[in-house]
Formats: sequence, structure tokens, C-alpha cells
Amino acid sequence: QVQLVESGGGLVQPGGSLGLSCVASGNIGSFYVMGWYRQAPGKQRELVATIFSTGPTNYADSVKGRFTISRGNAKNTVYLRMNNLKPEDTAIYYCNHRTFIGDDYWGKGTLITVSS
Repeated sequence: QVQLVESGGGLVQPGGSLGLSCVASGNIGSFYVMGWYRQAPGKQRELVATIFSTGPTNYADSVKGRFTISRGNAKNTVYLRMNNLKPEDTAIYYCNHRTFIGDDYWGKGTLITVSS
């Protein structure tokens, strides 16, 4: 009952920056978590960053200091600013919405390729 639409994927050179956006719609409550996960070729899906509707954020160690997750003026919008991108950041990035009762909803994913 929650739909997620991601945008912003593409090709970027090492050291470059890119921004991702995710808009959630549907049955969105007051307390939830939104975040970004990624899955590289041959790897398991892993956490990139999350942000609670109440404010706290979490980051994977591999992206701390480089990526920033934030919410838009509308609580159903989340952004990921990716700076100093590295080839190992190449992956499909998925937007996630987790409800107060623990139900997960996923976007279709957007491909980020970091290559020269």
C-alpha cells in the first residue's frame, strides 16, 4: 500500500557526485523509516543509509563522510547525496520504506555506475 518511485541513477566518473530521490505515496503513517540499500553484481543487498521520520540517521561505514541522506519538506520524500564516488559504489540502489509495524516496501531500483 506504499509505492516508491526512485530517480537519479546514471553513469558518473570516479570522484564525481550524484543525487538520488525517492518519493513515497500511499498509506504512509507518522512513524516510519526510509532508506537506501544497494546491491552490487554478485553481492548481497546491503544498507547504505536510513533516516527515521523522527530524525535519526544511520550510515554504512563505507559511505560515511561521502553520502548524506535527507528528507524533503514533504515527509514522504527522501534524498541521497553521493559525493566522491568510487568504482566500488557501483550497484543498483533501492529505496526502502519500513512502516511502524515493520512492513517493507521497495522501489524498483536505479543503477549507479561509477567508471572512467
